[in-house]
Order: sequence, then C-alpha cells, then structure tokens
Amino acid sequence: MVSRLRNPYFWAAVAILLATVYISYGTYVGWFQLGFFVGSYRFNHWTSWIGFLFIAIYTPLYHILKRRHPKRAKTLLGTHVIGNLLSFMVISIHFAAQLGRPAQFFPDLGTGIILYAMVAIMVATGILQRFYIAISFSRKWRFLHTSMATSFYLVILVHILQGLGFL
Repeated sequence: MVSRLRNPYFWAAVAILLATVYISYGTYVGWFQLGFFVGSYRFNHWTSWIGFLFIAIYTPLYHILKRRHPKRAKTLLGTHVIGNLLSFMVISIHFAAQLGRPAQFFPDLGTGIILYAMVAIMVATGILQRFYIAISFSRKWRFLHTSMATSFYLVILVHILQGLGFL
C-alpha cells in the first residue's frame, strides 16, 4: 500500500480518472460544448477516434516491445497505462456527448454502450493489476483484462461499420 502511494503513475492515474469524470460530466450536462464540427465530423467524434487508435495500435505494440526490449518494460508499461487512461478520457468525452444529445437527436447506443463498458472494464482491471489492488484475484483480473482487449477489436469494427451505415 505504501509503495502504491509513492508511485507517480498511481497519482497520475488518479488525476486522469478524476479529470475524466469531471470533463465527461461537464460534456453531458452542457458545461463544455464539444459538438462543434471539425471538417465533416464533430470534435467529440475525433477525440474518440484518437483514443481508439491509441488503444488499437499501442496495446499489441506494447506486448511485442516489452518482450523485445525487457529493459524498457517499465517505461513501456507507464506509456501503456497513462496512454490508455488518456484514451479512456477522450472516449468518455465522446460517450458523454452522445448521451447528452437531445431526445430528438439521441443516437442508437447499441454497440457504443457495449464498447464503452468493455473499455471501462479494461481500465478498471488494468488499474487493479498495475497497482496490485486485490492481489488474490490477479489471475482473474488478467484474464478479464486480456479478454476485453481482444473483444475490443471485434466490437469496435462492428461499431464503426454501424456508424458509417454499413450495418
């Protein structure tokens, strides 16, 4: 417990999660107007794509690089944790903006709500593993974390195809 409190990544994770809650709530209730257009898409869509791309590219890259460069494993893990938390933040902004839309423009949440729940579970289990919380369940957290990460690729594909009108 004491070592966790001295870990700067732990405090960065806590700060990012608190900021995620604040910004997401602010987006949902309209404190922050992030629905403006950048090109042909809304800003909050761009943020979610950035978050998705980081998770989709860096997650498998992290697993490859940590095996090829074991001396850099700590730095790679820090990038994985902080990068995925920031990705979760921008994905949360998109999700909150979708939920905050007026009733007449409310989207079909189908795969979006499943995808958001999956990413939230990945974040939660990742934090539990990284900071050694509930150690007695560590094998279960790892299985769930890996399962959600693997399923993420299939569900995001369906979500994107749905959003583009192909499904």
